[in-house]
Amino acid sequence: MGGVIAGALEVRPDAEIVEGAPDVFVDFSAPEALEKHIGEAVAAGKPIVIGTTGLTPEHQRMIDEAATKIAVLQAANTSLGVNLLAHLVRETAARLGEEWDIEIVEMHHRHKKDAPSGTALLLGRAAAEGRGVDLGAVSDHGRDGMGEREPGHIGFAALRGGSVAGDHQVIFAGDGERIELGHRAESRAIFAAGAIRAALWLAGRPTGRYTMDDVLGLR
Repeated sequence: MGGVIAGALEVRPDAEIVEGAPDVFVDFSAPEALEKHIGEAVAAGKPIVIGTTGLTPEHQRMIDEAATKIAVLQAANTSLGVNLLAHLVRETAARLGEEWDIEIVEMHHRHKKDAPSGTALLLGRAAAEGRGVDLGAVSDHGRDGMGEREPGHIGFAALRGGSVAGDHQVIFAGDGERIELGHRAESRAIFAAGAIRAALWLAGRPTGRYTMDDVLGLR
């Protein structure tokens, strides 16, 4: 957890949060800790940036409820580059027909627990939004055995190994040509930098739900 104080970031342990609430709460913890941290932000009447992934529909319900009381910015990835990539994916998908197959390939370090990554799902949602479809109805998570690719579906492949901070590639494969849009995280520091920018932007915002698109002025 952290707090933005007078335009700078000050990190505090949970035990100190109760006294002197920060201007903005920042949560990059674990799904099981989210309810406690949202509760602290709501109790303090302060906004919160949520970067934790692997959340359930119940967690999303909690976030929706909190956003009726405080400003909440939820981001599967706080990298500025990744969020700009998602914008490009949405725009590309909107301009290409279903004859262009979409595949999303991601790789992370061996210790990452959730698959596909929250960022891969972010990119998948961007592609689905561009096409005006529900991602849940058109996503394929891994393939095995016999069978052709479903037209219009969005495929996901998750690779795990080594110490990879995060590689993501979105492939638009057409007949005779291919467009590849990607992002490679060379350091986890980019996520912290993006979270700080998001927290500074969120401070003082009115109640509601926000995303990194708002921070970057993309909508």
